Amino acid sequence: MIIRARGITKEYPYQGDAVHALRGVDLDVAAGEFVAVVGPSGCGKSSLLNVLAGVDRPSTGTVELLGQPLHTLDEGARSRLRLHQVGFVFQRFHLLAVLTAAENVELPMSEAGVPTRERRERARELLEYVGLGHRTGHRPPHLSGGEQQRVAIARALSNRPRLVLADEPTGELDRRTGQEIITLFERLNADGTTLVVVTHDPG
Repeated sequence: MIIRARGITKEYPYQGDAVHALRGVDLDVAAGEFVAVVGPSGCGKSSLLNVLAGVDRPSTGTVELLGQPLHTLDEGARSRLRLHQVGFVFQRFHLLAVLTAAENVELPMSEAGVPTRERRERARELLEYVGLGHRTGHRPPHLSGGEQQRVAIARALSNRPRLVLADEPTGELDRRTGQEIITLFERLNADGTTLVVVTHDPG
């Protein structure tokens, strides 16, 4: 099992009261699944993703990520687990504008200690995979929104994660471009990557 969550709640203090973002969530995600979590803005989807990834701790409940009970791991161990086993795709891309597409893809590999030649070759291969082999030297300001999201997906795959978590990955894109990104996710899943995507768009 890639993810096993039981009884997850998440509360945030607000003006002397508590806002309940999550209430009693149970979720199992098996290897090779493509899971979509659909709901309107503000319903707790991003909070759920952060808890599942160990970025945030639940108020109550337990999460096992890739067989590891997250409550037993310190922050360093959770960070290492994410670096080597989990890829992230964000609504607003989170690319560094001063770096080229290839250099953005290389960043997680650099942090993981991958040798320079190996990470450059893998970045090139990943950008080819997402259809941007001709844009490796371009910086984010010179790429369209759809192209930036493809770079972000390539970056998420750089350390060969077993799981990719995507938070509103089409939220900043027009419908046609968004559908292209979903099609790319479907191809990733067909190639063996487990995906959990949160979105407000049931389409």
